[in-house]
Amino acid sequence: MLDLTVIILTYNEEIHIRRCLENVCPISRDVLIIDSCSTDRTVEIASEFKNVTVLTHPWPNNHGVQFNWGLANAPIRTEWILRLDADEYLSPELIERLQRDLSGLPNVVTALSLRRTHTFLGRFIKGGSGPIFLTRIFRYGKAQSDVRNMDEHILVNEGSTVQWSEPFTDDNLRNLTWWTEKHNGYTIREAADLLDAEYSLSGKCKTTDDGTSSRRNKSLYARLPLFLRSFAYFFYRYFLRGGFLEGKEGFMWCFLQGWWYRTLVDAKIFEIKKICGNNPEKIKRYLADNYRIYY
Repeated sequence: MLDLTVIILTYNEEIHIRRCLENVCPISRDVLIIDSCSTDRTVEIASEFKNVTVLTHPWPNNHGVQFNWGLANAPIRTEWILRLDADEYLSPELIERLQRDLSGLPNVVTALSLRRTHTFLGRFIKGGSGPIFLTRIFRYGKAQSDVRNMDEHILVNEGSTVQWSEPFTDDNLRNLTWWTEKHNGYTIREAADLLDAEYSLSGKCKTTDDGTSSRRNKSLYARLPLFLRSFAYFFYRYFLRGGFLEGKEGFMWCFLQGWWYRTLVDAKIFEIKKICGNNPEKIKRYLADNYRIYY
């Protein structure tokens, strides 16, 4: 049993939660579920596991805020924290590495950056993007989530972060209708983030600790022409990063996430700029009045 607490944010995750808990409960001292008032069997299923504690907290409209609430209010009694989504699970190779090496890490190491892989429509997607590493494990008290509209990351306060190649997998079991509706909901937050990168709406320089250049890449992407950039991103993923090798699932993965989604983001940016021009204050008011996104 690892000296590890797993924190999972949930809302109506009965389709995923058993698989996730069966994956992490056997190796973790505690699993804490921060549930946003689910109306399905999520809490009922979680209660079947002995080392799972469920805390209910209303959804604050932000993943980073919800996760940080869990860090501040949950009964954490372990040295290490793992942040995991309900539709994710650890690979056998990663579990073996954790059991072998986690307890022996030097004190200067306060976080681990893990490789995320994807399964889409039941197919493991190898091509279509480069390696993605995310900080997901850290020593309690040494990190917290940043708070942004999209793509929040774990920010490490002190010490060093080590990168492990053993993966965890994002494998959502819901259908394409759910997937497209979810991503449609994401588009305005992604649009707001790109407008922030372009006009510095927040007045802050947002960075990540996990060894990625995601914020720099987003700032560069924000300066490219609308609509052309979404096509270029699809072309890069599908042809240059090998998405075409992944069959029909690979095409849908690259097209839907790399072109359709980002074109819809650009369409919303285009609409906002038609209404607000290039005036940052007008853009901020429009986002607040119409989407409850505040800067």
